[in-house]
This record gives sequence, C-alpha cells and structure tokens, in this order.
Amino acid sequence: MKFIDEVTLFASSGHGGAGCVSFRREKFIAFGGPNGGDGGKGGDVIFEAVSNLSTLLELRHKPHQKAESGHNGMGKDRHGAAGADRLIRVPVGTVIRDAETGDQLADLTENGQRVILLKGGRGGQGNARFASATNKAPKFAQPGEEGEERKVRLELKLMADVGLLGLPNAGKSSLISKISAARPKVADYPFTTIKPSLGVVPYKNKLSFVMADIPGIIEGAHEGAGLGHRFLKHLERSGILLHLVDISWMPERDPIAEYQAVSRELAMFSAELAAKEQVVVITKMDLPQTREQLPEIRAWFEKKGVSTFPISSATGEGIPELLDEIARRLWGRAEEEW
Repeated sequence: MKFIDEVTLFASSGHGGAGCVSFRREKFIAFGGPNGGDGGKGGDVIFEAVSNLSTLLELRHKPHQKAESGHNGMGKDRHGAAGADRLIRVPVGTVIRDAETGDQLADLTENGQRVILLKGGRGGQGNARFASATNKAPKFAQPGEEGEERKVRLELKLMADVGLLGLPNAGKSSLISKISAARPKVADYPFTTIKPSLGVVPYKNKLSFVMADIPGIIEGAHEGAGLGHRFLKHLERSGILLHLVDISWMPERDPIAEYQAVSRELAMFSAELAAKEQVVVITKMDLPQTREQLPEIRAWFEKKGVSTFPISSATGEGIPELLDEIARRLWGRAEEEW
C-alpha cells in the first residue's frame, strides 16, 4: 500500500432543514391551527482515529467530505429527519490543521478518539412553535441554519517510542528489521528507505516498544536536498532518538562532521525535536575498518559527554546492551531476565 502522510480536504457540515408553514385542514374544522413541523439538524463532520489504518491514502482520492443536510419540516407536526453525520476515519497520530492559517484544530493520538470538527446547522422551527394568544395563525417559519465549511490539512505523525535518525545507509533499516518484524527495503545504496515504517520491538518479560524508521537525512535537507525534512515530523512523538553513525568509510568521510550535519538539520526543522534525548549508535561492527576506527570516534564522543553503543545488525553484537539502554531511558530500568 502506498504511504501517504499528508492530504488536504474540503469538509462541510450539513445545513439545517427549514421549518414548515402549515395549518390543519380537516373536514368540519373551519379554522385549524398551525401544525408546521421543525426542520432537522444538519449532520456533523466527525474525525475518528482508528488503529487499523496506517496511511491517508483513501482520503487522498476523496478530497470533498460533506455531511448530509437536515430534512425540511412537514405539516401535521412532522419534524424533518436529522442529516447523517460524515464520519471520517484516520490513522492514530493524525494532526488536523486549518489549511489556510496552519492552526492546529485536533491531534488524534488514541484509538477510538473522536472530534467533531464541523457542527451541522440547526433546523428551523415550524410555524406551530410561534402560535400565541395574540398570533394564533403565524404564517412564517424559520429557515435552517447553514452548515460550516473548512479546508483542512491532515498530517500523519507516526506514534513511536523510539525514532531512528542518521544519514542514508547508516544501518537504520537493518537494525529495525533485525529486532522487529518490520521489513523495510535493505540494500547497499543510499535512500533505499523512501517511506517511514514502524516496528514493534519485543523486550524482556513480555515488554515491548515501538520503533520508527524514516528515510535518511543529509546536509542541506532544509533546502530540499535528498528527501528533505518531509519525514522528520514522524520523529516528533518519539520519546528518544537513536542517532546511527557509520564509521566504516573513514578516512574517506568524516563521521563526526556527518553527525554534526544531521544534528544541525534536526535543529533547523524543530528546536523541540533537536532537544530530545539521543543515543549514539555506531553501526556495522562486523566490518574490520569499523573496529579499527572505533576507539578514536568513542574518544571524541566521550569528551562531549555522549555515550556510544557499537552494534552489528548482521551478527547481533551489542544489540542486547542497546535494548537495555533504551529500556532504562523509556521505563527507568532494564529487565534482568527474558
């Protein structure tokens, strides 16, 4: 299924039905009183978060979402039926914004959470409502209220405890496929990951956490280089970030400069995201050149007060220790037994 994480909709709630002007007309009743019924209420536009959706693809092909208008009132005191609501189901983690102003209207973070975005118009009252001692035969009724209209933008932000960050080919997809059932594309060329993916990582004592993998970020992403900043929003809900660093290219490339470049891109996107906890993970420890360069790189990070966790997704080396560190940061403890 194609991954779509942004979509624009034109939503409108239903108009209220008009009240009815009517009088009793029965045999042998010369002057029947007013009996016009009320109009029905217009339908609401309601958004609901559901856990069995993972993309906004379906809504991309249905940009116009309209609730049903209320039915008009009728004679013999018959009220019009209310218009049907328009229920729009979206994935958990969807943010709804006003497309014109960018203001956030709702943030649906729990399964089953609902929000009435647009309320339907009230139905007009029929002339039976206006009968009084001084006006026994009112010949007017209320029109129904108009519904609301709004152009909204939906943004899906993945719900994950841990987010993976790093350059293309740093080993993010290899790691998430090693420790979870997620199967992103893994290959030996950059930008094999072109869409975010989620994986549930089992831990000890039947505990688990959710990990998010996004396409790699390169220097100049804020100017549109690579895939740009488009997917960084999927890390905003993460509790901690794993910053994966590949040092196997030394000395042809400087991993410290690359680490700093990615960190700058993170800060340019969001100061709040840049302030999140980061765990630096040195990948590809199964390669001899990585082992040779590790002491130098670890020494640099230690001077900055940053701990490093060397791992190999190919052999599993260092992964148990990394999972324990994630558990300590998420839950304040690491479990002792599986």
